Amino acid sequence: MIARTDLALELQEDISKESALDGIRMKTRIDTEHHIKETRIIIENETGSKQLGKPIGTYITLECRDLQENDFGSHDEMSEALAEQLKLLISDKKKILVAGLGNHNVTPDALGPNVIEQLFVTSHLRKHGYYKEAKDVRGVAPGVMAQTGMETSEILRGIIKETKPEVLIAIDALSARSFHRLNTTIQICDTGILPGSGIGNHRQGMDQKTMGIPVIAIGVPTVIGVSTILYDSMEPFTEKNIISEEERHHFAYQMIGEPFSKMFVTPKNIDEAVQRISFTISEGINQWIVS
Repeated sequence: MIARTDLALELQEDISKESALDGIRMKTRIDTEHHIKETRIIIENETGSKQLGKPIGTYITLECRDLQENDFGSHDEMSEALAEQLKLLISDKKKILVAGLGNHNVTPDALGPNVIEQLFVTSHLRKHGYYKEAKDVRGVAPGVMAQTGMETSEILRGIIKETKPEVLIAIDALSARSFHRLNTTIQICDTGILPGSGIGNHRQGMDQKTMGIPVIAIGVPTVIGVSTILYDSMEPFTEKNIISEEERHHFAYQMIGEPFSKMFVTPKNIDEAVQRISFTISEGINQWIVS
């Protein structure tokens, strides 16, 4: 747990340095015109799941460094790329529940609630004869346990029981191992989500087994652990063979105690970054809703 990450891509990068990947398929495509890198990782069996530490399923990563900038063109292109991935993952579903996870009062954790604010919800409109060709969409920002006294999964199970959607889309902030992936990367997966796992604050998981319907997770890394920064700062020494990987890990483990093990940092422009990226994600979902 020295180098925490929620990204399947970063976990794959770590283990591929040491061994062959059994039960894991990966395909990368680069859109040179729009500077978007798409990586699709498919975990096929339990062997692959154990290697990567992730459930069996599909993990899609969209990376674009231009997302760090206030470039509307790049954000539009990422929205379109996200809409295309949703079409591929859940093309046959018409009744959708979108949940924006996180705490609206904590900026790095406010991605999910911000997306819901800009989501094109259609369920109430369809009842009055509007947007009949669009998907039937409901949205909710259920908050966090400190605000409600309830597990988010409990709240969502109650909503699912009453509204009976065909699929749940859960949006949450993630943690990354690489600083360069903060606010530049979108991960989409069909395996559900474990809220808070990237920062060691595990809540009840949300997947098809616990929710009773398929769960698509969309996340963006907004924080990185101090322990990860300390660990990565020693990488040049291992590359030059000054210290071994085992010595690097041992030294980092000795250095990283309280309070560093539980500290996370975020870029200084996180307020505007979360606003921009939440709009990017909401636009991607909105395009898929009316497609």
